[in-house]
Amino acid sequence: MSEASQNRPDQPGNTGTGKGTLARDVALYSLARLALVLVLAVVILYVPRLFGVEIPLLVAALFAVLIALPLSLVVFAPLRRRVNESIASVDARRRADRADLQARLRGEDRR
Repeated sequence: MSEASQNRPDQPGNTGTGKGTLARDVALYSLARLALVLVLAVVILYVPRLFGVEIPLLVAALFAVLIALPLSLVVFAPLRRRVNESIASVDARRRADRADLQARLRGEDRR
């Protein structure tokens, strides 16, 4: 299938989103999760210093990752849903393209 026909929403399996949208959504979700880890690490490092307690960087980073894992599922739920929808769209298009290719290989005309 040509590049032009892959972006047409009237093709079977196309819902208007593509691999570029999926890549953007995954990158945005990943950056948001990393930012959350960084913010939590800074909070874990510096808030105890107000009370005279030193926490090692590695310990703060580990706790930040552990806290960010479940927290990001709740805080970034809309982003996660968008990523899941993009994955479903790309998968549906891939299935339709594969079925079309198999039909053409069998000699059927699916148009």
